[in-house]
Amino acid sequence: MPQPTDTAHHHTPRGLILDFAGVLTGDPRPVHRTWCESEGLLAEAWRATLNDHPEGRRLYTALEIGQISQAEWNEGTAALLGTHVDADNLMGRAWAKVPPAQRMAALARAAKDAGYRLALLSNSFGLEPFNPYEQAGIWDLFDVHVISEVVGLAKPDPAIYQLTLDRLGLPGPACVFVDDHPINLPPAEALGITTVLATTEDQSVAELERLLGVSAVLPV
Repeated sequence: MPQPTDTAHHHTPRGLILDFAGVLTGDPRPVHRTWCESEGLLAEAWRATLNDHPEGRRLYTALEIGQISQAEWNEGTAALLGTHVDADNLMGRAWAKVPPAQRMAALARAAKDAGYRLALLSNSFGLEPFNPYEQAGIWDLFDVHVISEVVGLAKPDPAIYQLTLDRLGLPGPACVFVDDHPINLPPAEALGITTVLATTEDQSVAELERLLGVSAVLPV
């Protein structure tokens, strides 16, 4: 006799999709301000050059989808920051002191131990010479890695979210996605994914503990 189909289990989360910068790392902005001042730049120079300067935006967008290498980006962006700024490993120098988010990593480990499938969905900022994922020590936590420069797509392009679901082998309603940029959430929600806007690490971890039914326990 056929069993009645239980629709509820389709909506119990089975996949956790995490953004990288600002979710699996601490807030990079104060670190970037301090770094700018150490380089003899205005505190907001990094943010302004990457976000507000037309050529800075163009270079960063090209880096995200793999059209230029991190080394090429370093050269172009150092020139925009100032003639005295050394291009050598520019990205690595600016990111060197951004701390990993230890509680979020612990939450991800707890989810994995509880049987969730984990995906890293990141708009990347290059892998060589500086690999931010290696520095944070989180790469091996994930079953699936969707890195924008590798796949040639970047959030908020809806296609990158569908690709992530396909690689996880899960439908949208079975997944939870965390990102610190509001613009990146609606395309995920359109696929039925539950979204969490990361504002602070404690807030994000608490929300995930509630949604996933696991606890983030830091290693002693």
